[in-house]
Amino acid sequence: MTVYLQSPLHELFRGPRPLLLQQLKIPPVLRVAVLAPHPDDFDAIAVTLRHFRDNGNPISLAVATGAASGVEDGFRGAADDIAKARLREEEQRASCRLFGLPDERLRFMRLLEGADGHPTDTPENLARVRDWLVAQRPDLVFLPHGNDTNAGHRRIYAFLRRSVEAEKLTFVACLNRDPKTIAMRDDLITEFGAEGAAWKGGLLRCHRSQHERNLHTRGHGFDERILNVNRQFAAALGCKAEYAEAFELEW
Repeated sequence: MTVYLQSPLHELFRGPRPLLLQQLKIPPVLRVAVLAPHPDDFDAIAVTLRHFRDNGNPISLAVATGAASGVEDGFRGAADDIAKARLREEEQRASCRLFGLPDERLRFMRLLEGADGHPTDTPENLARVRDWLVAQRPDLVFLPHGNDTNAGHRRIYAFLRRSVEAEKLTFVACLNRDPKTIAMRDDLITEFGAEGAAWKGGLLRCHRSQHERNLHTRGHGFDERILNVNRQFAAALGCKAEYAEAFELEW
């Protein structure tokens, strides 16, 4: 366990790993923040977030970048990065409406991106992430794992670590397993079945640019790509349910 977030919540997460989220007694006063490097990272862990929503926990989402590089040229007439980023924001808004996240709980940070389409390591970008975290005062922060082949995931995780060190923030970071995760420890899981998969698939398909790109390049949709990871993980752990979302905890 990496101990850099001295959160009193560590008592909540005691027990043999992996812990099952549905068996934990989560106080509804806990504040949940989602730091998404790209539009759609929120939806990749939607069943877990639905559990917190239904438990009464307030949820806030910050999307770090427009991730225009993930949109195929000409999709819905988008001819440049500005138009592509706007499309991705529209997709995220549609997904959040379907999820039930109030508009005032969604923020687009629009971090500066380099030629590679990933957020640049600049003081300005770091400050935007740090200031949002300070303003939210979260108890739990969800984001993709830093041990990942995606440079955007690694950069946002690094910004979080640096923000914690600079501001002495205290929360539990919940780092989720993603199709591009290299390796991680499985501390917390959320099991779900066919109903949860169908609901989550609907959120993922709100991201039409990603759904179409996956159909063209991989032969299956964005929903199937994410749910296949959830299915494979559940099978590897011997879960009772067909699917599972997984997280490593840091505090």
